Amino acid sequence: MSKNAISHLPQLLSSMKAVMEDGVYAYVSVPHNTDTRALPYLGLFREHEGITLILSEAVAIEHGFEVLFRCAWISLSVHSDLEAVGFTAAFSSALGAQGISCNVVAAAYHDHVFVPYEKAQQALACLHALSAQASTL
Repeated sequence: MSKNAISHLPQLLSSMKAVMEDGVYAYVSVPHNTDTRALPYLGLFREHEGITLILSEAVAIEHGFEVLFRCAWISLSVHSDLEAVGFTAAFSSALGAQGISCNVVAAAYHDHVFVPYEKAQQALACLHALSAQASTL
Protein backbone atom coordinates (compact mmCIF):
# COMPACT_ATOMS: atom_id res chain seq x y z
CA MET A 1 0.00 0.00 0.00
CA SER A 2 1.36 3.42 -0.86
CA LYS A 3 1.55 6.06 1.84
CA ASN A 4 -1.86 7.62 2.62
CA ALA A 5 -3.68 5.38 0.14
CA ILE A 6 -7.16 4.32 1.23
CA SER A 7 -8.20 0.68 0.90
CA HIS A 8 -11.33 0.52 3.10
CA LEU A 9 -14.28 0.53 0.67
CA PRO A 10 -16.76 2.62 2.72
CA GLN A 11 -14.07 5.25 3.29
CA LEU A 12 -13.10 5.22 -0.39
CA LEU A 13 -16.68 5.77 -1.49
CA SER A 14 -17.49 8.45 1.07
CA SER A 15 -14.22 10.32 0.36
CA MET A 16 -14.59 10.07 -3.41
CA LYS A 17 -15.04 13.37 -5.21
CA ALA A 18 -15.85 12.99 -8.90
CA VAL A 19 -14.29 15.81 -10.91
CA MET A 20 -15.01 16.37 -14.60
CA GLU A 21 -11.85 17.20 -16.52
CA ASP A 22 -12.18 19.79 -19.29
CA GLY A 23 -12.42 18.64 -22.88
CA VAL A 24 -13.58 15.79 -25.06
CA TYR A 25 -11.43 12.68 -25.18
CA ALA A 26 -11.12 9.73 -27.53
CA TYR A 27 -9.96 6.14 -27.53
CA VAL A 28 -8.13 5.26 -30.74
CA SER A 29 -6.13 2.29 -31.94
CA VAL A 30 -3.01 2.69 -34.06
CA PRO A 31 -0.61 0.14 -35.56
CA HIS A 32 2.40 -1.00 -33.53
CA ASN A 33 4.80 0.85 -35.83
CA THR A 34 3.16 4.25 -35.11
CA ASP A 35 5.55 6.77 -33.57
CA THR A 36 3.66 7.90 -30.47
CA ARG A 37 6.50 9.88 -28.86
CA ALA A 38 5.23 13.30 -29.95
CA LEU A 39 1.55 12.58 -29.23
CA PRO A 40 0.12 14.21 -26.08
CA TYR A 41 -1.76 11.11 -24.95
CA LEU A 42 -3.19 10.47 -21.48
CA GLY A 43 -2.83 6.74 -21.70
CA LEU A 44 -1.20 4.13 -23.89
CA PHE A 45 -1.67 0.38 -23.81
CA ARG A 46 -0.03 -2.13 -26.14
CA GLU A 47 -2.29 -4.98 -27.23
CA HIS A 48 -1.67 -7.74 -29.77
CA GLU A 49 -3.86 -5.94 -32.30
CA GLY A 50 -2.28 -2.51 -31.94
CA ILE A 51 -1.67 0.39 -29.57
CA THR A 52 -4.67 1.87 -27.78
CA LEU A 53 -4.31 5.57 -27.01
CA ILE A 54 -6.48 7.85 -24.90
CA LEU A 55 -6.06 11.44 -26.03
CA SER A 56 -8.01 14.58 -26.73
CA GLU A 57 -10.54 14.24 -29.50
CA ALA A 58 -9.00 17.27 -31.24
CA VAL A 59 -5.59 15.57 -31.41
CA ALA A 60 -7.17 12.34 -32.65
CA ILE A 61 -8.96 14.19 -35.45
CA GLU A 62 -5.88 16.29 -36.28
CA HIS A 63 -3.89 13.08 -36.82
CA GLY A 64 -6.65 11.36 -38.78
CA PHE A 65 -7.20 8.64 -36.19
CA GLU A 66 -10.52 6.82 -36.15
CA VAL A 67 -12.30 7.63 -32.88
CA LEU A 68 -13.47 4.36 -31.33
CA PHE A 69 -14.99 5.93 -28.22
CA ARG A 70 -15.82 9.62 -27.73
CA CYS A 71 -15.79 10.31 -24.03
CA ALA A 72 -15.60 12.58 -21.03
CA TRP A 73 -12.90 12.12 -18.41
CA ILE A 74 -13.94 12.01 -14.76
CA SER A 75 -11.22 11.82 -12.09
CA LEU A 76 -12.07 10.33 -8.72
CA SER A 77 -10.09 12.50 -6.35
CA VAL A 78 -9.51 10.03 -3.55
CA HIS A 79 -6.10 8.42 -3.11
CA SER A 80 -7.17 4.84 -3.73
CA ASP A 81 -4.93 1.94 -2.91
CA LEU A 82 -4.17 -0.08 -6.04
CA GLU A 83 -4.99 -3.21 -3.99
CA ALA A 84 -8.33 -1.93 -2.69
CA VAL A 85 -11.09 -4.48 -3.17
CA GLY A 86 -14.50 -3.54 -4.55
CA PHE A 87 -13.97 0.13 -5.41
CA THR A 88 -14.10 -0.23 -9.19
CA ALA A 89 -16.99 -2.68 -8.89
CA ALA A 90 -18.97 -0.26 -6.71
CA PHE A 91 -18.78 2.78 -8.96
CA SER A 92 -18.98 0.85 -12.24
CA SER A 93 -22.08 -0.99 -10.95
CA ALA A 94 -23.70 2.31 -9.97
CA LEU A 95 -23.00 3.71 -13.44
CA GLY A 96 -24.16 0.49 -15.09
CA ALA A 97 -27.45 0.65 -13.19
CA GLN A 98 -27.99 4.04 -14.88
CA GLY A 99 -27.15 2.58 -18.32
CA ILE A 100 -23.77 4.34 -18.45
CA SER A 101 -20.77 2.44 -19.71
CA CYS A 102 -17.39 3.27 -18.27
CA ASN A 103 -13.78 2.55 -19.02
CA VAL A 104 -11.54 2.80 -15.98
CA VAL A 105 -7.86 3.60 -15.71
CA ALA A 106 -6.38 3.03 -12.27
CA ALA A 107 -3.31 5.21 -11.85
CA ALA A 108 -0.92 5.42 -8.88
CA TYR A 109 -3.01 7.95 -6.94
CA HIS A 110 -6.49 8.11 -8.46
CA ASP A 111 -8.96 6.25 -10.62
CA HIS A 112 -10.04 7.86 -13.88
CA VAL A 113 -13.37 7.03 -15.50
CA PHE A 114 -14.09 7.58 -19.17
CA VAL A 115 -17.81 7.69 -19.96
CA PRO A 116 -19.75 8.43 -23.16
CA TYR A 117 -19.51 12.19 -23.63
CA GLU A 118 -23.26 12.65 -24.00
CA LYS A 119 -23.82 10.95 -20.61
CA ALA A 120 -21.10 12.83 -18.71
CA GLN A 121 -23.37 14.97 -16.54
CA GLN A 122 -25.56 11.98 -15.69
CA ALA A 123 -22.43 9.99 -14.75
CA LEU A 124 -21.13 12.82 -12.58
CA ALA A 125 -24.46 13.06 -10.75
CA CYS A 126 -24.49 9.28 -10.25
CA LEU A 127 -20.97 9.28 -8.77
CA HIS A 128 -21.80 12.22 -6.48
CA ALA A 129 -24.92 10.38 -5.27
CA LEU A 130 -22.90 7.20 -4.61
CA SER A 131 -20.41 9.15 -2.49
CA ALA A 132 -23.17 10.96 -0.59
CA GLN A 133 -24.96 7.67 0.08
CA ALA A 134 -21.75 6.10 1.40
CA SER A 135 -21.25 9.09 3.71
CA THR A 136 -24.52 8.35 5.48
CA LEU A 137 -23.61 4.73 6.29
